[in-house]
Amino acid sequence: MAFDVVETLMSLEPLRLRFTEIGLAPELLERWFDRLLRDGMALTLAGDYEPFPNVAAAALRTLARGELDDDAIAHVLTGFGDLPAHPDVEPAMQILADAGISLACLSNGTAETTTQFLQRNELADHVDQVISVADIHSWKPPIQVYEHALNEIGHAASEVALVAVHAFDCHGAKRAGLTTGWASRLEGHYADVFLPADVVGQDLTEVARRLTALPTGKPGDPTRP
Repeated sequence: MAFDVVETLMSLEPLRLRFTEIGLAPELLERWFDRLLRDGMALTLAGDYEPFPNVAAAALRTLARGELDDDAIAHVLTGFGDLPAHPDVEPAMQILADAGISLACLSNGTAETTTQFLQRNELADHVDQVISVADIHSWKPPIQVYEHALNEIGHAASEVALVAVHAFDCHGAKRAGLTTGWASRLEGHYADVFLPADVVGQDLTEVARRLTALPTGKPGDPTRP
């Protein structure tokens, strides 16, 4: 089982105050993160790659029309070192652990940031592997990202599920042959331009329960050995 990290596990909400502290409207937080994802994907489509922190800084500077200095940018980005987990994360991980399912994280962010986040929020004991797209210089959701994750996990696509709050992430994983679980607490509606997720829930705990309820041995069942 692989979890997306940013917004799926990691809450960006505390960054809203940091936006205010550098003179940006707090409601720009979502616009910034949408731009960050868009720009990372655009670089991948063009055959290029920049790490998450670089794209995050560039997106923030563009959002402010070039009017932020390096200290202001750093003030926002260092906030990643304090971000909490969403309240549904630990219960969902416990449900999966109790079912004997091994957990990994697959993030557009750096492995270091993800590892520190897991340790800070006392989630590291639940997670066996942290996988970053930086390893293959490609942002999600191209198929090769999920294939890389499968190679790292050591299982076939039919034996692994991806859980995310982003429909585009589920779509990419589904194209790669993984089972997918989507929690609606971020987007609220699963866009019908994407392949439907196999399991849908209001939060991660509901998704986890439904994934563990899949029939044993069913193709795409994440509980298969």
